[in-house]
Amino acid sequence: MFRLRHHDHDHEGHGRRFARHGLDFLHRHFHGHHHGPGGRRGRVFDHGDLRLVILQLIAEKPRHGYELIKAIEEKLSGAYSPSPGVVYPTLTMLEELGHATVANSEGGKKRYTITDEGQAFLAANKAAVDAVFSRIAETSAAHGSGQSPQIIRAIENFKLALRLRLSRGTLSEEQVRAIVTAIDHAAGEVERS
Repeated sequence: MFRLRHHDHDHEGHGRRFARHGLDFLHRHFHGHHHGPGGRRGRVFDHGDLRLVILQLIAEKPRHGYELIKAIEEKLSGAYSPSPGVVYPTLTMLEELGHATVANSEGGKKRYTITDEGQAFLAANKAAVDAVFSRIAETSAAHGSGQSPQIIRAIENFKLALRLRLSRGTLSEEQVRAIVTAIDHAAGEVERS
């Protein structure tokens, strides 16, 4: 499932609120589905896999939540993009487990880095980490010949923004005209590109 990006927001409060539910929350609420070849839906990550992926990515270099979302999206060639509502609670859980720590904050964004305990956890689970990244590579290869990840993300963001706006209630004539004008303008820009 694709989500709107929140570039400049710190999700610390959101993450802490859900972290107390730990893996149980992630298992119930992580809709890690993607559209594979032929439109088939399947899970991107099994239970606990996202934690391994995020830990491996911050082991490679310290990152903040948005950078992790982008890195996962790019590794999967746009087939899947985790939502902030999944990534930030996972980061909080990793911090609470002692596997990650906040290296520094810049502009309200926490940059996470792996701890010695996190490195040991990755080493102990190397086979699982390798299996997850192998599955990611297969998904990326299958999806990589399709549209660019940026275009897929933009389309999904647009659809979600429109659904959210329409769900807030009846639109006035002025609001309808503004939305139609924006859509028509975007369509024209795409045709001219």
